[in-house]
Amino acid sequence: MLAGGIDRFGLDDADLALICSSHGGTPAHVARARSLLGRGGFEIEALGCGAHRPMDADAARRLDESSEPPSPLHNNCSGKHAGMLLACAALDLPAADYLAPEHPLQRRIEAELAACCGVAPGLRRAVDGCSAPTFELPLAALARGWAAVAGPSEAGLDPARARALDRLARAMGAAPEMVAGPGRFTTALARATCGRVLGKEGAEALYAIAIRGPHPLGAAFKIADGGDRARDTIALELLGQLGALSGDEQRGLAPYYRPLLRNHRGLVVGEIVSEVEIVESSD
Repeated sequence: MLAGGIDRFGLDDADLALICSSHGGTPAHVARARSLLGRGGFEIEALGCGAHRPMDADAARRLDESSEPPSPLHNNCSGKHAGMLLACAALDLPAADYLAPEHPLQRRIEAELAACCGVAPGLRRAVDGCSAPTFELPLAALARGWAAVAGPSEAGLDPARARALDRLARAMGAAPEMVAGPGRFTTALARATCGRVLGKEGAEALYAIAIRGPHPLGAAFKIADGGDRARDTIALELLGQLGALSGDEQRGLAPYYRPLLRNHRGLVVGEIVSEVEIVESSD
């Protein structure tokens, strides 16, 4: 975005939302990821994320029935990777090794992440499931980054970064179906709040939230054992304690709060209940 890619490649809200996504691999997601690649003159083979079955159960079933193997377009990170390839094109950088840790694009991503999260560059790195470099951050720093998404101007960012973050946040709110997909909490949260509250899941039960409005706020949490079955209800409990949801919004998200547990006969045998203690950070 800072390199002028929105205008150069004609990106709309849904395009930007998919670039920010962990999508379900539905036909709509696959088609848009393919379109992003085409606008930069890239083939599917340029994607370095690898292939896996769609996260969306219906999309996975339809793909199985077609007897076609999954492609990198079905990878939940294909939108992000397509975005990185477009960034290479916009910045006139080599695209063949765009995932290399020392690639100029990855160095630039690290610098932008550090600036938004209020930490020094030189972050420790690992390799994500999609093969992209991923950076170690304290939860407090991640929350600061999402506070910047919630209120870029209030975060003290320079005007160009602030405009870019605000544009991405508006896109995620306008096209929430591209950020996750059908039946996913992240999509339901943005839709129920008309984009005022945005969330994004990460691997190993990580979740981050941006609450936009007059008093922007960011939050992040990680379930220590990596199990994500309580993640949605924890997010809603946290938002409830913060007073961030109206009664109508809470009712619209009720299916994700304290979900019932059923056994193999379909009998209700329990529910998932979260205990949340909010820890504020000022560092």
